[in-house]
Amino acid sequence: MTKALEKIDIHRGLKGVYFDRSEVCYIDGRAGELRYRGYSIHDLAQKSTFEETCYLLLHGELPTVLQLAVFDAQLKIARTLPGPVYEVIKAVRSAHPMDVLRTAVSALAAFDPDVGDNSREANLRKSIRLTAQVPMIVAAHHHIRNNRSPIPQDRALGHATNFLYMLTGKAPSADTARLMDTDMILHAEHGANASTFAARVVAGTEANLHAAITAAIAALSGPAHGGAAENVMHMAKEVGSPEKAAAYVKAKRANKEPVMGFGHRVYRAEDPRARHMRAGVEKLSREMGQPQWYQILEALVKAMEPYARHGVNVNVDFYAGVVYYLNGIPADLFVPIFAVGRMPGWAVSVMEQLENNILIRPLTLYNGPAARDYVALEKR
Repeated sequence: MTKALEKIDIHRGLKGVYFDRSEVCYIDGRAGELRYRGYSIHDLAQKSTFEETCYLLLHGELPTVLQLAVFDAQLKIARTLPGPVYEVIKAVRSAHPMDVLRTAVSALAAFDPDVGDNSREANLRKSIRLTAQVPMIVAAHHHIRNNRSPIPQDRALGHATNFLYMLTGKAPSADTARLMDTDMILHAEHGANASTFAARVVAGTEANLHAAITAAIAALSGPAHGGAAENVMHMAKEVGSPEKAAAYVKAKRANKEPVMGFGHRVYRAEDPRARHMRAGVEKLSREMGQPQWYQILEALVKAMEPYARHGVNVNVDFYAGVVYYLNGIPADLFVPIFAVGRMPGWAVSVMEQLENNILIRPLTLYNGPAARDYVALEKR
């Protein structure tokens, strides 16, 4: 049977297509369930730390006390950037922070001693370095573009706390640090999302880890993937007060426009990560003397309740943007913060791809003109 007569199903966006197996992330979109390596996201968000979760993703098991101490020390030792990378950041300082991050990670490849080694051991070392270096790039660029010197790391601080310190110049409160740590846990891994798939496609060509992560950052920079948190904050400001939320939603739905922070490509139930940010936003907004932001978000949730039965539920980014905003973080850094948390998830997906590698090469169904005769230029 010829291709023309075959029935070929097109799965646009590869929706519903399983392209490989994974031992890392389990998602049940209908039940609203998410697990990393078998562990519920609720247990990890409430009981774990980002360092523990990062170790779990990279090594497959939760660490012992000694293993965690060694891993934490490795992360802290890796909090350094080569001098030329700072120069790269300065050269592109006026670009969007995601473009700066992509460029700087690509430049890091030139200075990594393991860049040409795609063994699991080398990729683990590179993964630890990149997990430590990505937040440094984001924080350094933020200061450089504002004509300030980057703030050196504080090795006494954990990963999330140190990131906030390098970004803002002041040590956050314990509650604020814990909320950022939780945010990073929630964003650390999420299956074959667009950026992770991009990383796996690049890894499938046997390119190095830095190349794959550069591709992931490029994919995340697109607003259809990583822009929800920033857009939710814009929406909250546009709504202005809880009393206006219902009218705002009604107008959006009448115009067939999306309400930011609702709906997800995978989840038909509420995003299981959202609840952990909701409580944090409520507490943080009270502490900061700005309770209106939480009140506006909850009013929007209430206004969107009729659409929940259609699978349009709140997602994790609905609350994340307000957390960043209340910490004084500019809106254009919201997506780079997503990348800071996602770094171990990208890395383990690349390593998983390389363990049983195959070139990822899907097909497209041709629907252009039928076979045609070539006409010489002078006769056209």
